[in-house]
Amino acid sequence: MIELDVHTHLAPVNAQAIEAIPGVTWDPVNEALTLDGHRIGIRDLFHAERLITRMDKHHIRHALVSIPPPLYRQHLSTDQALVWTRYLNDELLKITEQSNGRLDALYYLPLEHPDLLTQLCDEYAATRFKGVTLAAGGHAEIIYSRKEYDELWQWLNNGKAFVFLHPGCCQDPRLTPFYLENLIGNPMETGVAAAHLVMAGIPARYPDIRFCLAHAGGTFPSLVGRIERGFDTQRPGVNVYLERPLKSAKRFYVDNIAHHPGLLTLASEVFGQEHVVYGSDWPFPMGHGET
Repeated sequence: MIELDVHTHLAPVNAQAIEAIPGVTWDPVNEALTLDGHRIGIRDLFHAERLITRMDKHHIRHALVSIPPPLYRQHLSTDQALVWTRYLNDELLKITEQSNGRLDALYYLPLEHPDLLTQLCDEYAATRFKGVTLAAGGHAEIIYSRKEYDELWQWLNNGKAFVFLHPGCCQDPRLTPFYLENLIGNPMETGVAAAHLVMAGIPARYPDIRFCLAHAGGTFPSLVGRIERGFDTQRPGVNVYLERPLKSAKRFYVDNIAHHPGLLTLASEVFGQEHVVYGSDWPFPMGHGET
């Protein structure tokens, strides 16, 4: 029995509520959600019962559910982002509350709008969610070391929150061909986010946050030794008085979606074997691939 799957996705659909949200349409016949002209047609995203069927097949007791990256809509204005975020989290919580305890919601918080974070945290303080999911990147304003996030980190630390970092849309135009935006861009975004957290000393300052990195930590486990070398050699801009990167890495959790046994071994060495947890990335094909 696998106790927990930390990496699953569902896209909440409330057809009536969607009618009042600009840029979003729902096609009930073909079961497709269109966001700002981008069509999402993976039907399993709209059916929580299919996720539970998969869990039963693979003997998984619980799953943490987050929205998939196409739903981040990181281009939205502040006012639009607030409406959209409230919709996503309210509807995701409704889905998980109907799962007889099998599913728990990870609320989405839009890091590209730091001015919204305190308001959303206040609103969600008394609700029954199990943690939050944050975009690792996908927007120029998302820099994990920025001071504007300190209040968020403190709130999450006070709640001993599980915080899942998932890549958004990589902005590097060189990665447009060959699906490289996903194949290379996704792990790169996660690696950059983790590096900023470590270089700013955030995991050590807020030790009760359980940061979990998607896709076995992305590029971070293969680069943390080089980052450590930057401390050894006192490179410009490196605050050598902060917790060392290799020690700080032990504070992270990562899922086991490594796609290569060598990387999974490395992740176990860097983060600690007990901090490598099960994740499926259901229902996307870049996950483990089982149905």
